Amino acid sequence: MTALVPAVAGALIVAGAIGLVLGLKPSQAPPPRSRPTRLKPLSQRSKRLLMVGVVGGVLAWLVTGWALALLAVPVAVVGVPVLLSNSGAEARIGRLEAMEEWTRSLSGVLTVGIGLEQALVATQRSTPAAIRPEVGRLIARLRSRWDTEDAVRAFADELDDATGDLVAANLILAARRRGAGLAQVLESLAESVSADVRARRQIEADRAKPRATARWVTIISVGVLVVLAISGTYVEPYRSPLGQVILVTLLTAYVATLVWMKRMAIGKPLARFLSAPDAAGGTS
Repeated sequence: MTALVPAVAGALIVAGAIGLVLGLKPSQAPPPRSRPTRLKPLSQRSKRLLMVGVVGGVLAWLVTGWALALLAVPVAVVGVPVLLSNSGAEARIGRLEAMEEWTRSLSGVLTVGIGLEQALVATQRSTPAAIRPEVGRLIARLRSRWDTEDAVRAFADELDDATGDLVAANLILAARRRGAGLAQVLESLAESVSADVRARRQIEADRAKPRATARWVTIISVGVLVVLAISGTYVEPYRSPLGQVILVTLLTAYVATLVWMKRMAIGKPLARFLSAPDAAGGTS
């Protein structure tokens, strides 16, 4: 019973550290047309990892006698892959590539001399999958007799990206002025986005190297700890209440190092400059 007290205290320390990390994560300002946020359910992968972690925690508790393992192992199994992941960088780069491809396709359609709205509708079939839902809703709004500028602004809000704002701003100007030259502007914009994609891929390749190193160090450390816990007396002092507290401190320090590394590798997205009209009817 006495061993449960430091174990519970250690678990609270770990939970507090995780809460502190989540609380310190930078948050973006909500868009003008904010939608109600809902808690996302756990993915199937996360559920499977959680089940594996629970089973592993029970086994670790039975083998080592560490009550702390009942909480630490599930948290580690679910949390460590997140800390060593690329934070969705590939998905963001994929969306940029999709914007480039769609912009280039729209530029090609406009060269045949049709109107802006007809050109947008004509790109629906060739739209890349990464932004197909957003483009589909844009076309649906145009077909529902929305004003073109309002439909494009809603499209930019759904993309929620500075590059998407740049594309939408050019479309809004074209909708207002109805002049020639939009195809050339969009082609130049697509070239600029392509250069941005190449630069981001190079940066992400450089960031992947320390993540791979941290991943292997974590795997080796966990493997050594498991072997020592099963076959040796090296971990015997950690069975005591004081040992449990020391173990929690060491694990918290290691997790803090991973969090620090992940925060350094996360790039800050560019601020958006295009927003939807506010309730008073103004635009920006």
